[in-house]
Amino acid sequence: MARSKVTVVGAGNVGGTTAQRLAEKNYCDVVLVDIVEGLPQGKGLDILQSGPIYGYDTWLTGTNGYEETAGSEVVVITSGIARKPGMSRDDLLNTNAGIVGSVTEQIVKASPNCIIIIVSNPLDAMTQLSYRRSGFPRERVIGQAGVLDSARFRTFIAEELKVSVENVTAFVLGGHGDTMVPLSRYSTVAGIPLPELIAPARLKEIEQRTADGGAEIVKHLKTGSAFYAPSAATVEMVDAILLDKKKILPCCVMLEGEYGISGLCVGVPVKLGASGVEEIIQIKLTDEENTALQKSAASVRELVDVIGA
Repeated sequence: MARSKVTVVGAGNVGGTTAQRLAEKNYCDVVLVDIVEGLPQGKGLDILQSGPIYGYDTWLTGTNGYEETAGSEVVVITSGIARKPGMSRDDLLNTNAGIVGSVTEQIVKASPNCIIIIVSNPLDAMTQLSYRRSGFPRERVIGQAGVLDSARFRTFIAEELKVSVENVTAFVLGGHGDTMVPLSRYSTVAGIPLPELIAPARLKEIEQRTADGGAEIVKHLKTGSAFYAPSAATVEMVDAILLDKKKILPCCVMLEGEYGISGLCVGVPVKLGASGVEEIIQIKLTDEENTALQKSAASVRELVDVIGA
């Protein structure tokens, strides 16, 4: 039986770490693509040579073209320039739109049946651009944001309550960034609703820290942005697809009336399996939560309008 093939486009920190984590899973072969000559080849060879020590037989190919990506089941797009201190997500918009649009077209030619996972920022707008440019059904173009955002939320909750992160289930909706909507009411610790464990004012602070999670790391690093947690979040999505887990994860997907939003890619809970998004889970929101979600969607629409996606 042939191994699955996963392509990772962009061999920077996020792409390189994603390729490494996938290699260590040992259930697929990986193609790492980048326009910089030697970068994907060097990183690919380095990860490949870890196999005898870590005990995986994953074959890793580094390339500057798309021929080797042909027949990929999943393609992860991480390419684009990273956010620098003081740079808003909007600043990234036009540069990354050109990159993601071009990559999408080449991916579709090589792997017309693949599922695309977008990691490039600004996430929601790039997901929408790739969806439009690919011509794929919405089930097969998915943005990775909510898995990362909920991991940050879970981390901060576990830290606050001094419990295992495995006990914490957290829920986020909306765009990736400042207008994200962490839903504490639907978040639990060992099944206990979060509002019963943390005072409202403190909970608001943790929600805000979650929304600012990426910016906090950029501020520390000075150059570059987060990549360990984003790559881990991406691999959780690849897992759900390749292993057909039917896992409910918060992902960015094109909405067609769900949550009162149409024609826009926004983060919502979905069931992720072998065919991509197999179901969009709709939950009842309070007026306050719905207002926050619509505000988040409006900020995504502004970006999408700028790039004409």
